[in-house]
Amino acid sequence: MSTTRVAAVDCGTNSIRLLVADLDPDTGELKDLDRRMTIVRLGQGVDRTGRLAPEALERTFAACREYAALVHEHGVGPEHTRFVATSASRDAENRDDFVRGVVEILGVEPEVITGDEEAQLSFTGATRELAAARLHLERPFLVADIGGGSTEFVLGDDAVRAARSVDVGCVRMTERHFHGADPVTAEQIEAARADIERALDTAAGTVALGEARTLVGLAGSVTTVAAMALGLSEYDSARIHHSRIPLEQVREVTRRLLAATHAERAESPVIHPGRVDVIGAGALVLLALMERLGASEVVVSEHDILDGIAWSIAG
Repeated sequence: MSTTRVAAVDCGTNSIRLLVADLDPDTGELKDLDRRMTIVRLGQGVDRTGRLAPEALERTFAACREYAALVHEHGVGPEHTRFVATSASRDAENRDDFVRGVVEILGVEPEVITGDEEAQLSFTGATRELAAARLHLERPFLVADIGGGSTEFVLGDDAVRAARSVDVGCVRMTERHFHGADPVTAEQIEAARADIERALDTAAGTVALGEARTLVGLAGSVTTVAAMALGLSEYDSARIHHSRIPLEQVREVTRRLLAATHAERAESPVIHPGRVDVIGAGALVLLALMERLGASEVVVSEHDILDGIAWSIAG
């Protein structure tokens, strides 16, 4: 077996994640050596100010220093390391400060990719192993990556047919609509839902959403909703990965999250502390999408853009 050891970093609006893995492009096997996530909230206030906050940059750089030590420990060189930055750093006026800091710490330049590039990587990461998993899913797939600042929609089978990124994500929707009330009000939910529906209209202008036969959901909002729907007492990636969550369960979990106070959500053992304030908005994005599609279920993937970045390094 000819494997390549790679290090992939995905820096989004809410979290920064690292994957160190051995890849075999011939067999399609990806073996995790280290996979971790840190909530840094890089996108704090970006929607309002257009700039990355100094404290958000420092939180992100602290995580980068930790990741740099791990990459070095696993013996991965810069030529096999790729750092991809998404929505928040793409939108910010002072993104050069971010780029400089990452280069100083990790020795590689972060690629501030477009939404369409982000969508392509997410599709690869989510779907490369679906056939091998023998889930007998109908094609084409619609991959929905619900992030902090944006949501990516990618339609494809073996190859991508169409992709679109829209500016609705759990952090952006929370900052824009869910403030000043705990729990959120019906009026706030209605305004957020209208915002999401407009974004879905925009996405549908590029991606034929109605052609999808299987919805594959990615990222923390989706996996957290799945963990709650499965009734897990603790977060269990193995049980969540490739679980199939019916629409009615997504609707019920979303209702519970939006009706709960911040303190009540914080008591859940499967909601990461960094997602407690934004998970309601993330669940609402998922629910709105499923209802728009008429999808009876969502197939949940723990593998996403991070895995797509890793595969891109291996060619």
